[in-house]
Amino acid sequence: MTSSSLMSIEHLSRHYGDLVAVNSVNFDLNRGEVLGFLGPNGAGKSTTMQMITGNLAPSAGKVSINGIDLLDQPKLAKAEIGYLPEQPPIYKELSVEEYLRFCAKINGITHTAQPTAIKNAIERCGLGDVQTRLIANLSKGYQQRVGIAQAIIHTPSIVILDEPTVGLDPIQIREIRKLIRELGNEHSVILSTHILPEVQMTCDRVQIINKGQLVFSDSIDSLNQSMQATSLIAKFESAPTIDTLTDIANVETCEDLGDNRLRIHFKQNPAKQIAVDAVNNNWGLLELTPEQKTLEQIFVEITSSEQNVEETMNESGTEDAA
Repeated sequence: MTSSSLMSIEHLSRHYGDLVAVNSVNFDLNRGEVLGFLGPNGAGKSTTMQMITGNLAPSAGKVSINGIDLLDQPKLAKAEIGYLPEQPPIYKELSVEEYLRFCAKINGITHTAQPTAIKNAIERCGLGDVQTRLIANLSKGYQQRVGIAQAIIHTPSIVILDEPTVGLDPIQIREIRKLIRELGNEHSVILSTHILPEVQMTCDRVQIINKGQLVFSDSIDSLNQSMQATSLIAKFESAPTIDTLTDIANVETCEDLGDNRLRIHFKQNPAKQIAVDAVNNNWGLLELTPEQKTLEQIFVEITSSEQNVEETMNESGTEDAA
């Protein structure tokens, strides 16, 4: 664990008989970081979250939280964590205040410190207007806010949120995303989700898990960089030849898409020169659009490539055995 790390995960695995749900996962969570833990349904996200919060024993591996071994000193380690599972652990027959008072007690907050802790959690999660209402009568969005409030009431170093926006409407999703970004100002946050824009809009770094293994880890800035356009879609009234277009500076290759449309791959964007040449040569430029990868395309490419590698290895192993 480096000096900037709050959590260190080493070779974390979980087996259910012959099923390997999580396979030797390694990563660190840095101070002040919002880490997106991304993966398709069934990839091992929730299992990993349950292990690093001490709610599920790993089959192998080590979890250190602020230098404290989770298995050796679980009570001390868990005191550093606030956790919102996929199903919020709320008691709907209680009011918001009653529930948070209960959460303050089970988190070991002293009686004299409880009012301040409850007040801060209510303010930070925007629950002031509903604090005396029964949780059962709140919208799903407000119930999620209550779930986040219980996760931060003891001011933990790390807040772990498992699918916090599932089942919310677009307005509620926007509000919860804003809250997550604000949490990142005072806590390190792990956000587990299968919703791609969630990670892009709220996180500093993203990790992708697929079939129980980490297959990608990079900063959001690097991810956004990889999404930059490397091709243009152009349409002309009178299309130039492919050779003419590839002679333009920085154009690498061209593909004929039919109907006078072409895909132009480039090193540096040649749109300005193409527009000038189109005017000078009467090509009749009708469209010139940057074509960039979406986060979804990158996600599919990464997870698909991992699957293809696995299938190839399995086939190779079968052939070798034969």
